[in-house]
Amino acid sequence: MASLTREQGWLGSPPGATWPSAETAHENPFLQFRSLLWSYTKALDAGWSDQKFVATIQRLDQAVADIDGAGFRHTPLGLAPQLNESLGRTGSLWVKDETNNVSGSHKARHLFGLALHLAVDEVPLSTPLAIASCGNAALAAAVIARATGRPLAVHVPTWADPNVLDHLDDLGAQVRICERQPHEDGDPCVLRSREVVSQGAIAFGCQGTDNIFTLDGGRTLGFELAASWVEQQSVPDHLFIQVGGGALASSTVQALVDAKYFGALSTLPHLRAVQAAGCAPLNQAFQKVAASTVAEPLEAPQIMEPWPNPASAASGILDDVTYDWKPLVWALQQQNNQPVVAAEADIVEAHRLTHAHTAIDADPTGTAGLAGLLTAHADGTLDPSASAVVLFSGVTR
Repeated sequence: MASLTREQGWLGSPPGATWPSAETAHENPFLQFRSLLWSYTKALDAGWSDQKFVATIQRLDQAVADIDGAGFRHTPLGLAPQLNESLGRTGSLWVKDETNNVSGSHKARHLFGLALHLAVDEVPLSTPLAIASCGNAALAAAVIARATGRPLAVHVPTWADPNVLDHLDDLGAQVRICERQPHEDGDPCVLRSREVVSQGAIAFGCQGTDNIFTLDGGRTLGFELAASWVEQQSVPDHLFIQVGGGALASSTVQALVDAKYFGALSTLPHLRAVQAAGCAPLNQAFQKVAASTVAEPLEAPQIMEPWPNPASAASGILDDVTYDWKPLVWALQQQNNQPVVAAEADIVEAHRLTHAHTAIDADPTGTAGLAGLLTAHADGTLDPSASAVVLFSGVTR
């Protein structure tokens, strides 16, 4: 298990949890892997039966389906031979496709997990929820909030896409446009969202630093990967994950570490955390930690600092700070790896190749993991014969 603490962003699985048996397989990951969720443990501790927790998932999932067209199901993991051939590689390339998940990305996994915690904790439906986002996370939060009948305030920048704002409005979210104030440091949307949380709202976003239980539902993606590899009796050599705020990669890594601890996996793929060259605060922090001579470099001051003027076609990973950075730096160091900084040309090319050689309609953010593979292939840090998995998350809107 990890040597990190919850304060450092490591959630992990509840004490006493075990890997689910094959007999518990279910198309809904929140049902199949419920024994690994902290919301499930909290429910049992509060006197809930397994049947009551299952019924709660089913009720909320049906409400999600009524709004978004479908509920949560395992997303496909498949080979992409034509795409792989276009890259000139001989090792297999697998794609985990999240573009047809609830709200078009992995983000709703995080928010549905939080919704289960709210249900178990019996938080009044009138308690407001708050998020800072103008993209996939905001849309996912709006879907889940509406499905649960809870009010949501979405804090967005002045340059937010009007189409996204219209969709948020249609979903019943309260959109709050946040202008930067004079002499103010940091993302104004994050600052305004944290202000309302300090006044009693609940953080309902995808940043573990604001609400660590957002990692709980996010871990279902990693559990799905592990279950697929158990079935295939093969673990890939490398796992490329795009990193913005970091919760996707952190959740996935934590799930895989737990799967190995539980004995489901005998080994883990090498984590390749991918950022765009135009916004790479994780790599900046990683290099500082690697060069540090203090006893606890993850706790040293001024390690994670904002990236100036983020810019990339992969607009969904332009967080100027990688909020959930500590588990990622820890995991990379455990494997003697370092972040992959994808050239902007590779960001653009990965998106083009995906649309040319697959039927997956992902946006440039969604294909940014593949951009990292292109960069690693070009700079010689990825053996052409090695097997690899990329995550495509973020449908074209």
